[in-house]
Amino acid sequence: MNRDNLLPSPQQDHRPEEFMDNSRSSSGFSAGGLTTRTHGGGTACPTDAKRLNLFERYLTVWVGLCMIAGVLLGKALPDITNIFREWEFAKGSQINVPIAVLIWLMIIPMMMKVDFASIKNVGRRPKGLLITLFINWVVKPFSMALWAWLFFRYVFGYWMSPDDANQYIAGTIILAAAPCTAMVFVWSYLTDGDPAYTLVQVSLNDLIMLVLFAPIVRFLVSGASSLQVPFQVLFYSVLVFIVIPLTTGVILRRVFITYRGRDWFEKVLLPRLAPVSMVALLVTLILIFAFQADNITNKFWHVVLIAIPILVQVYFNSSLTYALMWFFRVPHNVAAPGALIGASNFFELAVATAIALFGPGSGAALATVVGVLIEVPVMLSVCSFCNRTRHWFAGYR
Repeated sequence: MNRDNLLPSPQQDHRPEEFMDNSRSSSGFSAGGLTTRTHGGGTACPTDAKRLNLFERYLTVWVGLCMIAGVLLGKALPDITNIFREWEFAKGSQINVPIAVLIWLMIIPMMMKVDFASIKNVGRRPKGLLITLFINWVVKPFSMALWAWLFFRYVFGYWMSPDDANQYIAGTIILAAAPCTAMVFVWSYLTDGDPAYTLVQVSLNDLIMLVLFAPIVRFLVSGASSLQVPFQVLFYSVLVFIVIPLTTGVILRRVFITYRGRDWFEKVLLPRLAPVSMVALLVTLILIFAFQADNITNKFWHVVLIAIPILVQVYFNSSLTYALMWFFRVPHNVAAPGALIGASNFFELAVATAIALFGPGSGAALATVVGVLIEVPVMLSVCSFCNRTRHWFAGYR
């Protein structure tokens, strides 16, 4: 794929809030490998019909099948399930070995796609970037803590015990504290988002997670529930699920591009790694649902209840981000991916962290898994709304 096709054209320089990344900022993120062209007011449009690949389009279906397979496995083979559940890196670490290895297989290829050199462009027309960072790190985790506390403590208090409420509050907070990394590029593509902006935003979020994820989770979980988050376990989670895959991805990216070239890296290696991440995700979900078999069969109604505040949170954050982008006159190709980045979650990290902190059979882990279950259809609805409202933004023709 021609990398230049993913970058704004010179004629677009007059548009405010556009990231003009002319230093190889593309990392091959146009889903389906379709190139773009510009027309009229500078809005990018696809040369072919935009569509998700088979896995992305039916992710909710695959998650549902994994849920069924995992529950059946957990019920039919409880002894084997317990062996996997109790397999930790070290006594007291609470880091599950199978889950950790699978998370690495999922996240490292994602991190290999991110070009952190793009951060040097962070100061160019930063309005849209600042809005999204504000939503991601100030509004989103704190508003999720409020929604979770309100729904699980009061609205749904009749249908669940205080202990369950605490677990679900913790799980949804962990989910909200981890901004999405991989699927954001798909959502940005579907809304004709600026690839350079999306790349810079994801790169910054990944680096910010190294510093803020642990203290935000600990502060909010302890404040909104009666649960205490062991700092040592949270530190191990950040180390295992953020630092190691992030560092490995950066190193592998540099090595492969240096010795094999960018074209080979983007056109050959990354497509080959995509199925690895997909299979790792599905196997992880089967294991998680196997660990959660008793919770799901005994508390299926709770799955529906957990989904409600997560849905409220997604639509609240995406609407607020989109409205702020409109108010500050940010162009649509930054506003749309900004709204989607502000709403979606890094559910792989959230699931792994919840398991490490509270155990694979915990209500917190169940809450993060519900986030996976509803992610795709909800985010596709946000994409659809953004596409239907392009005319709200100045400069669109």
